[in-house]
Amino acid sequence: MRQVTLSAGEIEYDETGSGPPVVLLHGLLMNHTLWDEVLPLLPGGFRYVRPVLPLGAHRLPMRPDADLGMAGMGRLLAEFLEKLDLTGVTLVHTDWGGGLFLTALGLHERLARQVILPCEAFDNFPPGLPGRMVVLASRLPGGLALAARQLRVPALRNSPLMLGPMTKRPLPDALVRGWTEPLLRDAGVRRDLAAYCTAPLDKARLVRDTEALRDFTGETLVLWAPENKLMPLAHGKRLAALLPAGRYAEIPDAGVLAMIDRPEEVAGELSAFLVGAGS
Repeated sequence: MRQVTLSAGEIEYDETGSGPPVVLLHGLLMNHTLWDEVLPLLPGGFRYVRPVLPLGAHRLPMRPDADLGMAGMGRLLAEFLEKLDLTGVTLVHTDWGGGLFLTALGLHERLARQVILPCEAFDNFPPGLPGRMVVLASRLPGGLALAARQLRVPALRNSPLMLGPMTKRPLPDALVRGWTEPLLRDAGVRRDLAAYCTAPLDKARLVRDTEALRDFTGETLVLWAPENKLMPLAHGKRLAALLPAGRYAEIPDAGVLAMIDRPEEVAGELSAFLVGAGS
């Protein structure tokens, strides 16, 4: 893993290939390994960058005074793109919706295209029971460490209160152990996640900031999983409609983490978009 120093702290990232940059994001309590099955199936001629954002599965704690609220996380992502001098970026969103707000923040100049898989949008922050349970755990002494231990037990992990609604196919134990190890090991990681989860949320502003995507003119693929239980189907179609160059497509038989349930189909849609963008 490589590292880059940002104002909030050190960020790890994985990088492979060369060419126009494709930045693959991840969700809460996840890291870059979310894309392990899809990455080998994507076309050559691109620079694939997978940052590990401070969303609970990162190994390097941020500075104690770092702004890890929603806007702060958006600025962190923009600073990451700047520090790596990435331009003409294709930004790929999943689960975590904070990356959608770069346009609202006026920090989208490095983006050329976007791909939006099922993720938080409009007023859906935090999404469903799993999202609310993470917020609750963040407010309780020892709650996050307890939640991390529970995620390592398949019967608990697959419950509707935890990661059960995220996929149709069980998440591999090794993958989840990797995601939860930093949270169990490092109080600084727990502090970072709690800072993000307990930051105030203005639902009206979140809706306005999502709708600012109407000012993003680059080609955008909204690749939704209509059978997922946490990110409303109407939000996927609404996103595609408000984006000037938006296109809507679906991945059937998949949860929020469509790259886990249907890696070949997700890779196929991404590949077609990347190779055909601008043609």
